[in-house]
Amino acid sequence: MAKKILLILDTFTDVCGRSIAWLTLLMMVVMFASVVLRYLFQVGFVMLDESIVYMHAMVFMIGAAFTLKRGGHVRVDIFYNRFSDAGKAWVDLIGTLFLLLPVSIFIGLVSWEYVVSSWRIFENSPKVDGIPAIFLLKSLIVLMSGLLIIQGLAELLRNFLILSGVKLDTHGKPEQSIGI
Repeated sequence: MAKKILLILDTFTDVCGRSIAWLTLLMMVVMFASVVLRYLFQVGFVMLDESIVYMHAMVFMIGAAFTLKRGGHVRVDIFYNRFSDAGKAWVDLIGTLFLLLPVSIFIGLVSWEYVVSSWRIFENSPKVDGIPAIFLLKSLIVLMSGLLIIQGLAELLRNFLILSGVKLDTHGKPEQSIGI
C-alpha cells in the first residue's frame, strides 16, 4: 500500500514538474519577442513584460516540488555523499520532518490571508496596461507550499520504505516485482 501511495505522489509531482517545464520555452519566446519589439521597433508592452514575470514565478514555484523529488535542492553534501542508503534516509527523514514540512506549512498558513485578500478584490497590476490578475500570481505561494507538502509526504514515505529495507530503483521508486 505504501509503495502505491508513493508512486501516486511521485507521479503527480512528475506530471506537474514536466508540464511546467514546457513553460520555460514559451517564456523564452515571449522574452525574445519583447526584446525584439523594444530594441528594433521601439515598442514596449507592459502586459508582455509582466507575463514573463508571471511565467518565471510559475516555473520556480510550481517546479519546486519537482526539483525536490529529483534531488536538485540545496544540500550540504560534505558528509551526506559518504553515508549509506540508510544514513541518507535518516538525514532526509529528519530534514523533511523538521525543516521541509514545518516551513512549507508555515508558508501556506502565513500567506493564506494575503492570497485570500488579493482574491477578494481581484487585485490587478498597479500599471494601467498590466495583467489584471495579481491575485493569480499570489496564489502561486499557496500552491507551492501545497506541492512541497505533497512531495514532502512522498519523501517521508520513501525514507520509511528505505529504512524498512524496501528496495527502490535508481529513481527512488519501489522496484516492481514480476509475477510469474
